[in-house]
Amino acid sequence: MIAIVDYGVGNLFSLSSSLKALGLETEITRDPARLRAAERIILPGVGAFGDARAKLDDTGLVPVIREEAEKKPLLGICLGMQLLFDRGFEYGEHPGLGLVPGQVVDLHNDLEDKTLKVPHMGWNSLQIRKDDPLFQYFRDGEYVYYVHSFYATDCEAGTLGTSRYGNVDVTGVVRNGNVYGTQFHPEKSGDAGLRLLKAFAEL
Repeated sequence: MIAIVDYGVGNLFSLSSSLKALGLETEITRDPARLRAAERIILPGVGAFGDARAKLDDTGLVPVIREEAEKKPLLGICLGMQLLFDRGFEYGEHPGLGLVPGQVVDLHNDLEDKTLKVPHMGWNSLQIRKDDPLFQYFRDGEYVYYVHSFYATDCEAGTLGTSRYGNVDVTGVVRNGNVYGTQFHPEKSGDAGLRLLKAFAEL
């Protein structure tokens, strides 16, 4: 069973629907016992870093997520991926979960061409930087769907894939042990995204 963490800031329906379309048993939950019973965990997220971290803290699930990440595959998606890092700088500085080394910064500040739109929204090709079982059904250069204004930096050791936006190599996929993250939305990335989710379910 794949548990999707429900803490009030995720696009839960489309993610759950995508997993079910793959024939995968899925449960949306904030019950610690169900997270512990799951074979894999997905941490979704939409919105602002600090607000999301506060809502996650309110559920009391942070210790459970950290414990389970040492035992089984965990996937953070979009803001859920950003929360995996040490800290985020969206409307101030906020602590992340510390599961992946690095920090999350404002994309606009690093773009040389200030006419490029932020949020970075839409389809972009993903370049595979390091081979990984997550890419077993995915081809280098396939297109995935992004919606974000902040991105992860100082995380080269764990970066598996990037997408070019202006002069910036946006961190698209990261890994640290059992912990994975995608800045893009696999559940909104058509067949390519479904194949990534299928691979995650087989890790």
